[in-house]
This record gives sequence, structure tokens and C-alpha cells, in this order.
Amino acid sequence: MPPALTANAQPWVTWGKAIASQVIVWHHLLIYGPLAPAMEDAWPAATDFLQAHGRLAVQVFLVAGGFLAARSLWPAPGAPRVTARGWAARVWARYLRLLPMLLLALAAAVAAAALARAWMPDADTPAAPTPAQLLAHVLLLQDIAGEPALSAGVWYVAIDLQLFALLAALAALAHAVPAALRAPAGALAVLAGTAASLAWFNLRPGADMWAPYFLGAYGLGVLAAWGQGGPRRGGATALLAALTALALLIDWRERIAVAGATALLLLWQPGAAALARSRLAAPMAWLAATSYGVFLLHYPLSLAVNAAVMHATPATPAWRLAGLVATWLLSLVCGGLAWRWLEAGGSRAPRGAALARG
Repeated sequence: MPPALTANAQPWVTWGKAIASQVIVWHHLLIYGPLAPAMEDAWPAATDFLQAHGRLAVQVFLVAGGFLAARSLWPAPGAPRVTARGWAARVWARYLRLLPMLLLALAAAVAAAALARAWMPDADTPAAPTPAQLLAHVLLLQDIAGEPALSAGVWYVAIDLQLFALLAALAALAHAVPAALRAPAGALAVLAGTAASLAWFNLRPGADMWAPYFLGAYGLGVLAAWGQGGPRRGGATALLAALTALALLIDWRERIAVAGATALLLLWQPGAAALARSRLAAPMAWLAATSYGVFLLHYPLSLAVNAAVMHATPATPAWRLAGLVATWLLSLVCGGLAWRWLEAGGSRAPRGAALARG
């Protein structure tokens, strides 16, 4: 087994990302394109559930993203690994890891949209991009610049980079504090940012192009990473539960309930040994490792397959169901190939990208 697919000491990160990735893919397959109604006719209950709630799986990636970023940038409140001078280099390195898969997905999205516009009428198909629109997407500024999205997943890549940059900035500020004060100052900064996001920023839908809107879920992941090990776990459990409960008392949000539950799951890692020994451990590790490519490529593949099926096959439920299944399988294959070509042989992009707003 390649090293990147070896089960790690945090199996719920792997299993969570593997399962959530498939939920998000099917969520998009069932809300975009003319093939989706065939699944609704065949399995109405499952389709309704995925259409209505599938986007909640993005919270798994937000929490896991914070959890993994903390282990890299800031493994304990008093041990930040980022300095003010090193902040820009860390953020730039993150962007460069994200960029190859992003460029591939953008090229695929532009080509697939051109095919879809020629072969099928569908209001959701993106128009031909302008140079400004392409530049904004490459720079991950498309939402901030008010440019229409070319693909369903690019927004999350932008938010992932913003959240990473924000956490790295907080770590750099904590590093500048005298050593004796780093732990309380660092813990207070993350706790305050998480609480402010849960209680205020996350209640403002117009703010969902900025990192503070999502910092609540991301910060819960950071706090879960800090709380692992020994006597800290009990206090971390109480803190995560209290933050989640207070946020839900202010305003009930399913996405925050899922984020809180995910953070507690990552904190405790129940049944970790059994998951690591499971026969499904290797497939789950592969699904988690390839999820970034699957997330970014499944939407252009869905556009292309929808167009091809509508253009070249009889208008029967069987053909449309086959098109949905073919899109899912193609997404796994192409995501796996892209991972092998762009990530497995060199520096890896973070496998946290998700494709549905939460």
C-alpha cells in the first residue's frame, strides 16, 4: 500500500472524509442537471434526503480541516509553529498545493460547460467565462469579486485557503507573545474567534464568502485537536459541547449541530482500533486521499455526462439512471487518476475540499 494510503492514528478523519465526500457528490448529482429526476422517481425518500441535507456533509470537512491544520500549524495552544515572518510563506505554499488540481478542474469545467451549452438546454450551465472571471477563479477571489461560479467546488477551496491563512495569522500572533503567556493567549484567541463565528458571523448569510462565517466549525476542529490526550479530553469535551449548545440556543442550525458532533467524534475517536483493522480501511483511505480531486472534478463530469445522455440516448429512466451512476464512477476514476498524477508523487493538496455550501 502506498504510504499516503496507510491508515493513520486518526481513523475518524479518514472515514469521515471518505463518507462525507460521497454524500456531497451525490447531493450535487441530484440537484444539478436533467438526469436527477430519474433518481427521484426511483428512490424518492433517499433522493429527497440527499437533496435537502447532503450539503451538511461539508461540516465534516470544515471541522477536519481545522483539526488537521492545528496539528500542522499549532499542535498545542502554547506551541505555535508560525512566525510573523513565516506567515506569507506558509500561506503561499498552501495555495501552491491547491493550485494544480484547481487549474485542472477549471479547464474541465470550461470545456464541459461548452459541451453542455451545445447539447442540452439547462439554466444551471455556466456561460462562457470572461478573462476577468477566469483570473478571479485562479486567484480564488471569484465570490469576493462578484464573478459567477464556473464550478460547484471552487468556493470551498477559496474558503479553505482563507481559514488556513487566518489560523496561521493567529498562530503567528501567539508566537509573538512572551513564552509564558502563549498558551493562555493562543487558547483565548481561538476560543474567542470560534465563539464569535458561531454566535454572530455564521448568522449572516451575506458573509459566507469570508472565513469568519465558517470559523466556528473550523475552530471546533482546532479545539478538538488541542484536547486530545490525557486529562485535557474531559475539559475539551465540556468546552465543545458548551460552544455548540450555546450556538444552537442562539439560533438552531443543523450545520452547527453536525459540526459539533463531528468535533466530538474527532476528539474521542471511538472504535479507532476497530476502524483501522477493518477490511474497509484501505478503500476508505483511498476515498479520503482522492477526495480533493473527486470534489473538484465531479461537477464538470456531471455536466458532460448529462449533456451526452440527453443528446445521444433515448429519454428513458433507465438511461438517465445509468448516466447518474456513470458520473459517480467516472468521478471516482478521474479523481483517483488526478490524485496519482498531481498529488501522490509530490506535495499533496489538502484533502478537505467539499463542494456544497453549509
